Amino acid sequence: MHGTVRVRTLLTSALLAAAALAVPGQASAAAGPTCAGKAAPVFGTAAPNTTLNTRFTTYGNSNARLDDWTGADSTYSVKLADGRIVFGFSDTFLGTINANGSRPVVISDGGTTPFLNNTFVVQSTSGTLTTARGGTASAPTALLPPSGPGRVYWAGDMITHGNEVQQPYREYVKTGSGPWDIAFDRNVLARFSTGNLNQPVSVTALPSATGTMWGSALLKDGGYTYVYGTEDRGADKYLRVARVTGTDLRGTWEYRTASGWSTSETASVRLMSGVSNELSVSKRGSHYIMINQDTKEAFSAQIDAHLSCAAHGPFTAEQTVYSTPDGGPWGSYGDPDVYTYNAHAHASMNTSGKLVVSYNVNTLDMQAGPNNDVYRNVSIYRPRFVDVPVSG
Repeated sequence: MHGTVRVRTLLTSALLAAAALAVPGQASAAAGPTCAGKAAPVFGTAAPNTTLNTRFTTYGNSNARLDDWTGADSTYSVKLADGRIVFGFSDTFLGTINANGSRPVVISDGGTTPFLNNTFVVQSTSGTLTTARGGTASAPTALLPPSGPGRVYWAGDMITHGNEVQQPYREYVKTGSGPWDIAFDRNVLARFSTGNLNQPVSVTALPSATGTMWGSALLKDGGYTYVYGTEDRGADKYLRVARVTGTDLRGTWEYRTASGWSTSETASVRLMSGVSNELSVSKRGSHYIMINQDTKEAFSAQIDAHLSCAAHGPFTAEQTVYSTPDGGPWGSYGDPDVYTYNAHAHASMNTSGKLVVSYNVNTLDMQAGPNNDVYRNVSIYRPRFVDVPVSG
């Protein structure tokens, strides 16, 4: 079985096996900070975004091609100047779907399903989806193929810089023969021409001295691009923040310290605990909204919002804006192995009255073969999109 999917779920979620114990969509009240004289935004009752959910379900089930997307995780996005939206995914299944809603096992296990560690799905201005990946139709490869044996690249957030998409990736390396023997190694930056999203223009090293996975979220604000990173220590995960002038991530990075900013990565400090490996920070008026799944709460189905008056925090007033209904024995699958993780909002689709939030669904099922959850039910390993109303 494709062990990287299993390992990724542990590394990125700290076993957030969604128990669905709260009422789906119901926000819990919390007093937020007043910023520049403005009261904190108020979150309403969230609901599934049926347009996006149906669009990806229809595309994944279409069987129109043998080399396109049928399921994945991560689910970052960026809007291009021409109106297209690029969705960035990590571990991705391609291929066909069986009539009963299952998928064939992956090629490495003797089946027919291609399995890649990173891809794009590009939404046209009319809403049509297509898959961008490397290789050929008969032999597809990841956008960023492994740099060597036992290595994989998993996606971070994305921004545009001129006529290119810039995206940090996290490189992991196998450290042994066991399924959990994998460790974060370094960050790299991939640059893609908006005219050719099937292969990077360049892949260059990014700061990695603190073991922080930079690119958990990106935010353009006030002449800077803020780069949010997760320092993943297993059960303990910490937020660090960097920034670069303009929108070119190849520029000089500054790091948030206890008292200001420094050009030394090792001077950066932990600003918050309990963050996920993927999150988002967006600006609304004078407030900054972080969307995160709190990894201090094992088996949590809760998607939380945190508020701040500054891009670097502190992020406070934690409140639940949605409880995912999919996972755990009482969830929609009735499966104790199914869980949800890595929620974040999408600046490419947010509006003045709502945040569009995605989260991923996966399983802890370890069995090999077609009875594994991700094979027997293709919907398990697909993103979900939710609209979170926000006012004030």
